[in-house]
Amino acid sequence: MTRVKRGTISMKRRRNVLKQTKGYRFGRKSKERQATEAILHAGSHAFNDRRKKKRNMRTLWQIRINAGARKNEISYSKLIGELKKADIALDRKILSQLAEKYPAVFSQIIKTAQNKVA
Repeated sequence: MTRVKRGTISMKRRRNVLKQTKGYRFGRKSKERQATEAILHAGSHAFNDRRKKKRNMRTLWQIRINAGARKNEISYSKLIGELKKADIALDRKILSQLAEKYPAVFSQIIKTAQNKVA
């Protein structure tokens, strides 16, 4: 049977790991065992933070809607309730963009919601 040298595969794996840890500090960038552990932790944090990003954006939208609603003398919770009663199906992302960039349109939406409920 012919001899098989395994060095190329393991070196390729090591190079790949160390390439991913570029910019890390101390042994995490140069020692293979510490680098693999750093990659695993970084991956789990990245996964969790992609979920947190969605949560943070929704709170930001709520804050923007509340600020726009307060200018029109209504609270956030009452505004959302009136929009649901009036069957105005705009999500929070769109409402926040309207409140931030087009306050006249946003106030018009609030008035139509209040008129349909009353």
